Amino acid sequence: MRWVRFSHHGQTAYGRMDGDRIFMLKGDPYSGTLCETGEHLALSEVKLLAPSDPTKIVAVGKNYRDHAAELDGAIPDHMILFLKPASAVLHPGEDIIRPRGVKRLDYEGELAFLVAKKAKDVPPERAAEYILGYTALNDVTARDVQADDGQWTRAKSYDTFCPFGPVVTDEVDPEALHIETRLNGRVVQSSNTRMMTWGAAEILAYVTSCMTLYPGDVVTTGTPAGIGPMQTGDIVEVEIEGIGCLRNGVAE
Repeated sequence: MRWVRFSHHGQTAYGRMDGDRIFMLKGDPYSGTLCETGEHLALSEVKLLAPSDPTKIVAVGKNYRDHAAELDGAIPDHMILFLKPASAVLHPGEDIIRPRGVKRLDYEGELAFLVAKKAKDVPPERAAEYILGYTALNDVTARDVQADDGQWTRAKSYDTFCPFGPVVTDEVDPEALHIETRLNGRVVQSSNTRMMTWGAAEILAYVTSCMTLYPGDVVTTGTPAGIGPMQTGDIVEVEIEGIGCLRNGVAE
C-alpha cells in the first residue's frame, strides 16, 4: 500500500495520496489494518506530516559506491552507522533552517525505510517482516561542522535536519530504484539503489545486531554521488522511483 500521514483540523490521520486528492484511511499501519473509508479530501485542505514519530533515525555512511568514489575512493569494509535524533525530524514542505554560523549546508537525498515492529537481531532473510515501507529522506548535513568536529553527530543533528516522507510504500523493490535530487529544479544527484554496497535487508540485520529498533523508527540507506550545498531560499527535492517526491525549502 501507498500511504501518507497528515493533519486535518488538528487531527492526525492516514490517507492514500492520488494526485491532488487524499483518500482517507482508517486503521493502523503498524497492525496492517489500513483500509479506505470512502471519504476524500483535497490535498490543499491537509498538512502533510512526516510519516512517523521515530525514537531515532539510523543512517549508513558511504553506502553508495559512486559517493565513496567522490570522497576518498575507499569503500568501507563494514557499515558505518550514525544516528540523527528525533528532534531533527521535519515535515514535508517545511523549511530546513540553516543554523547560525554554518557556512556549508548540504543536501543528501536518500532512500529510507520505516520499521514495522520491535526488531532485534533480525536475520536478512526475515527483513521484509520488519520493514513497514520505503520513503524519501534528506540527510541534511552541516559540512563545515562535520570537518571541524572530525565526526558526524553535531553536523547531522540540528533541528530540521531530517525531512522525510511524505509517501510510504511497500510496493517497490529497494534494490533497483532510480533516486534523484534536484536543487531549484536542477538535477544534482542521479543514481540507482543498485549502486549501494549493502541493501536494505543487510542494513536492517546489521543495525539490529547492535540496537533495538521500535515501530516508526527510520533507517536511511546512504546517499549517492553529487552532494553539495544549499543556500537560503533554495528548494530541494528528493524523488525516488515508485515512491514520490520530498520537497523542502531552505530558510535562515
